[in-house]
Amino acid sequence: MPDINFATSSQDAAEPRPAAGDGANLRWDIIELLFFAYRDFVGDPDQELEAFGFGRAHHRVMHFVYRYPGLKVADLLDVLRITKQSLGRVLKQLLDEGYIVQKTGDNDRRQRLLYATPKGEALVQKLAGLQTTRITKALAEMGPQDAETVKRFLRAMIDRDDPDKVLETIFASVNQTTKE
Repeated sequence: MPDINFATSSQDAAEPRPAAGDGANLRWDIIELLFFAYRDFVGDPDQELEAFGFGRAHHRVMHFVYRYPGLKVADLLDVLRITKQSLGRVLKQLLDEGYIVQKTGDNDRRQRLLYATPKGEALVQKLAGLQTTRITKALAEMGPQDAETVKRFLRAMIDRDDPDKVLETIFASVNQTTKE
C-alpha cells in the first residue's frame, strides 16, 4: 500500500492547514476528535476480531443481532445500510461458524429472524467489554452529569428522519428511560 502524503504545499506536513476563508466557521476541532475517537473506539474490537478473520461488518451484525433478538434480515439491512450481497457474505460466515442462527418467522415463513448463539453472545460481550472500558475511562475524566450530555450530543448527531425500525426502538427506550 503506498504512503499517503498529506502535505499539499511547502507547509510542514505536521502543521494543520489554518482555518481561513470559508473554512473558518467549520468545526475542525470536533470533526477531528470524532475521527480519532471512532478510530480508537473500534480499534480495540478490531484487534480481537482479526483473530477470527472477522471485520467491522461482522461486529456490527453481531451487535445488533445480540441486542435485538429475532431481528429480521430486512431490518438489519436497513440498520447497517449495506448491500444485500455484503450482508449475505458476512451472515453466511457468522452462520457457518456458529455465532448466529437463523429461524423462520412464526406468522410469516418468508421472514428470516436472527439470533445470537451462546458463542456469538460471548463474542459480543467481549467486544462490548473492550468498548465499555474505553467509555468508562473517558467518562471518569468528566463529571457525573456529563455522561447525559455526551448521550444527548450523540443522539442529536443521528438523523432523526431515519425510518430505521431499530433506531426507533433505541429512541423509544431512551425516551422511556428519561421519563422514569
